[in-house]
Amino acid sequence: MEEQVILVNEQDEQIGLMPKLEAHQKGVLHRAFSVFIFNDKNELMMQQRALGKYHSPGLWTNTCCSHQRDGESSIEAGMRRLDEEMGFTTDLTEATSFIYKAPFDNGLTEHEFDHVLTGKFNEDPDINREEVESWKWMPLEEVAKDIRKNPNDYTAWFKIIFENFYQFLKV
Repeated sequence: MEEQVILVNEQDEQIGLMPKLEAHQKGVLHRAFSVFIFNDKNELMMQQRALGKYHSPGLWTNTCCSHQRDGESSIEAGMRRLDEEMGFTTDLTEATSFIYKAPFDNGLTEHEFDHVLTGKFNEDPDINREEVESWKWMPLEEVAKDIRKNPNDYTAWFKIIFENFYQFLKV
């Protein structure tokens, strides 16, 4: 069965469910989360999306992101997906949330009520190659410089979070 996303209004109240691809085709507002994992040096664990992803393949982004399942909290969803994509779990805290809309060249649109989650981890991940092409630790200052220099190397949502919610990313 195709994965369902939770449709929400602008107050993040659930108003229905829809298949994930259909939601991205129609550009309807749905719930999502973005996980930012830091080590003790305050470096961000960056993920390069797998080349087989249906949007934003090969682009660099935050540690992991996805959609909550019906009845699942943002923290539960973040921990589940962190394990599925990066091969580890750690405690997460919700830092902020926001709505964004980003159309893609392939006709799909991300229109998400995104919950930004942060956590700490100091080891190497055990990445799922179907989801993740590569990974690296980067100081936030270097990330900011590289986004300015190479904006097309990063996902739309990551650039929005980084530009507008930088102050919430410190753990």
